Amino acid sequence: MTKVIICGAFGRMGTMIANMVIENPDLEFVGGVDIREGTVLGKPVVSSENLAAFIDQIRPDVMIDFTIAAATMVNAKIAAKKGVALVIGTTGFTPEQDAELLDAIKNVPVVKTTNFSVGVNIFWELVRDAASRLGDYDIEVIEAHHRHKKDAPSGTAKTILKVIQEEVGKREEMYGREGMTERKNEIGVHVIRGGDVVGDHTVQFHQNYETIELSHRAYDRAVFARGAIRAAAWAPTAAPGLYTMKEVLGL
Repeated sequence: MTKVIICGAFGRMGTMIANMVIENPDLEFVGGVDIREGTVLGKPVVSSENLAAFIDQIRPDVMIDFTIAAATMVNAKIAAKKGVALVIGTTGFTPEQDAELLDAIKNVPVVKTTNFSVGVNIFWELVRDAASRLGDYDIEVIEAHHRHKKDAPSGTAKTILKVIQEEVGKREEMYGREGMTERKNEIGVHVIRGGDVVGDHTVQFHQNYETIELSHRAYDRAVFARGAIRAAAWAPTAAPGLYTMKEVLGL
């Protein structure tokens, strides 16, 4: 069985993932990491300061991390030094943090993506195909999340923008509009924060007389947890390197 430890084990996402690990006959939940120590589902949870010794003791195969950038920067480096495969769903890294992290964990298999939903990963492929065919259309990206989400635009929206830019060429990203503005060679980006929205993402392609709209809506965080579980089962079997859900799903 694949031994799994979870960062942010006391959090909403961490607890959900832990329960899914327990339900999976091929995975074993062996412990967690958080800012305070204790137990989750009968397994020990340690602080980052004690993570290295904890890994030596329980010898996990993979660590799942859906926390915040500052915590991931610490915990992922420790796990990689110990040869533990990584599944990283944390977003909000600065470019400098991202480069530093990827350099520090390049010796182990890493599945890192801004969204682990199977549907979103297929959605990205649909957006890529549409953008490759509709490069002369006006493009708008709209995302909505719950009122407590801190980073904006979302990591998923940033991936959408990256996919579009790869297909249509470099365009200015216009974050909202105000005043007297005329559309240029740009991609409009609009961010909504409110209530308990789990995650909505829409891409609109506008041309005279028609609009094409692609959307994905997540109704429960379980879709992200399920994807992370698939990645956790897959990662320890891969060679060292950086992967996304595209490789996990064989897209």
